[in-house]
Amino acid sequence: MSKNRKEQQSNFVDYVKIHCTSGNGGSGSAHLRREKFVPKGGPDGGDGGRGGHVIVKGNKQLWTLLHLKYRKHVKAGHGGDGGKQRSTGAQGDDLILEVPLGTVARDAETNEIAFEVTEHNEEHVLLYGGRGGLGNTHFKSSTNQTPRYAQPGEGGHESWKILELKLLADVGLVGFPNAGKSTLLSVLSAAKPEIANYPFTTLTPNLGMISYRDDRSFVMADIPGIIEGAAEGKGLGIRFLRHIERNAALLFMVPCDSDDVKHEYEVLIGELKKYNPQLLDKNRVLAITKADMLDEELIGELKQELPGDIPYVFISSVAQTGLAELKDKLWQAIEIPEDA
Repeated sequence: MSKNRKEQQSNFVDYVKIHCTSGNGGSGSAHLRREKFVPKGGPDGGDGGRGGHVIVKGNKQLWTLLHLKYRKHVKAGHGGDGGKQRSTGAQGDDLILEVPLGTVARDAETNEIAFEVTEHNEEHVLLYGGRGGLGNTHFKSSTNQTPRYAQPGEGGHESWKILELKLLADVGLVGFPNAGKSTLLSVLSAAKPEIANYPFTTLTPNLGMISYRDDRSFVMADIPGIIEGAAEGKGLGIRFLRHIERNAALLFMVPCDSDDVKHEYEVLIGELKKYNPQLLDKNRVLAITKADMLDEELIGELKQELPGDIPYVFISSVAQTGLAELKDKLWQAIEIPEDA
């Protein structure tokens, strides 16, 4: 395996597990006012500052979680204690984790999804800091004019959290290894995925911007190839299936020299259904690849065998045939408004 290919694999990180600790709240002050000409000034203790939050923030310049891969423990700052003259303690420094768009945050123990980040500069609190304690000025009353106590700050929180990247793309490519996904992406866009003739050619997702008519465009994601049993963890397992969840439409790719095109398509559908049945609600297009190997008679025979519930097109990335028709069908499938 080449050095460049190893770097490509190691640089794409789509899953990290991080132990997060938010800051403790500062304690309130029990200070009593003491001045030369005010012998009984009463309570003037300020409140403690809140502890720092752990915050997740979207950054459109990022496309991987690599920068968080080795940050197993993150901690926010503690809040400052309250002071005299009703001065509030300093707020603890928030710890901000910048993530690429399409990142989902979940609790590591319950697996419950907390939120997902889809916009640039969008912020969500992953773990709240502890509240600051109240100073003794809050406890003054007609029957207790000199309270000599204050609240302690609330402790921070700690928890294991999972950040998981699901690529934001309009079209996701779905197919077995060597179905021609990387080749198609390299032809339609400026993306340069590495291509070789062996299974699991693509070990990391690639994104490409596809130009369409009237200066319009859409994003296509080349996702590692499916093998039968992927939903149960065989091969690359669900590592790639998570990326399909965020695509607006799915392009199924089956080579024309497959033993049974319809069966291969049905296997792909079955893997998606086992992983997440909602994936089948997405619009689909079927591309029969390597069509430069077929004559009109063979194409006619293949059409009789194709599933009837999905629009299809015969394409050849090498001969660059059928690509304009494919773009038209994909544009219709992702349902982008005309004025987008």
